[in-house]
Amino acid sequence: MAEKKATKASTAKKAAPKKATVKKSVLVLDALNAGFKAGNVYQALAAAGQALTLAEIAKNAKISEEDALLGIGWLFKEGKIKDEDNKVALA
Repeated sequence: MAEKKATKASTAKKAAPKKATVKKSVLVLDALNAGFKAGNVYQALAAAGQALTLAEIAKNAKISEEDALLGIGWLFKEGKIKDEDNKVALA
């Protein structure tokens, strides 16, 4: 009887495909974080020198849109920003 010899190709294990990790952003709701996000939004608006949309603010400030909304809310409450044609501008 002839026995089959195992070859390296048939015994080698295939590596499991790597799953892409998704980085979830966590929105921290406390006064300190809201204050920092407000500062980021204010600096982005001041640097632009014009009214910006939410997406533009988030992009310029390098924060998420949720964090930008948190900062915008803080600044609206303080009266530092205003609405101009559905965009946010410094008051």
